[in-house]
Amino acid sequence: MTTLQSKTFQTVDTTEWTPESVKQAGRDLEGSSPQSILRWGFDNFAPSIVMATGFGPEGIVLMHLVSQIRPETIVFYLDTDLLFAHTYELRDELVKRLGVRFERVHSGISLPEQALRHGDALWNRDPDTCCQIRKVIPQRQFLANYHAWITGIRRDQTAFRANTALAEWDYANKMVKLNPLAAWTSDQVWEHIRANELPYNPLHDYGYPSIGCWTCTKQVAPGEDPRSGRWAGRAKTECGIHLPTMNKQ
Repeated sequence: MTTLQSKTFQTVDTTEWTPESVKQAGRDLEGSSPQSILRWGFDNFAPSIVMATGFGPEGIVLMHLVSQIRPETIVFYLDTDLLFAHTYELRDELVKRLGVRFERVHSGISLPEQALRHGDALWNRDPDTCCQIRKVIPQRQFLANYHAWITGIRRDQTAFRANTALAEWDYANKMVKLNPLAAWTSDQVWEHIRANELPYNPLHDYGYPSIGCWTCTKQVAPGEDPRSGRWAGRAKTECGIHLPTMNKQ
């Protein structure tokens, strides 16, 4: 049995987890701290659990917590070949500061190869297909080797994420997905970063609250939606790695 903040959870073999049992776990975890949620995940799924990061503030917080609880955990990132130089520099700093074990996940398709198959600047003409090629498919292939993954998404980031559970069934990848910071606010995230003097992407100080590929990330004016700089001018608000919430296969 695994006990968290006076709550008791049944530890079972990973093959026994179902969408229903994960949904119940998500309800039981409500009110638990991110540290407790991470410990629950590690107790139930380690070593078959990984963390994803796009090097945003939430990811920095989680990497800090993971480094204290289970430092051997693999943290993977999707290298689209279009990340800002600052992002790679932050990755290297996190290795030095926190000893993070990063794993680079790549599509195996270079930008010139993509241009030959789909035309130049696919991200401008069809960003959904570009994200599918460079992020969604590579991640799905990588996650096929694990039973659970950890993300930094929060409920107040977008309308799509508003109902995010602390633990949920990922129908697209057929596995368990943990969102330890789902109930946190942006202020809580930044308070943790500053209190622990953690490194972060300097672009955040220059009007880039949400950072992805340099081709699809713009500065945001004060008072605008923090994610309005992602795929600016389009209806698109998600790259697709956190889509769908229900099985569409």
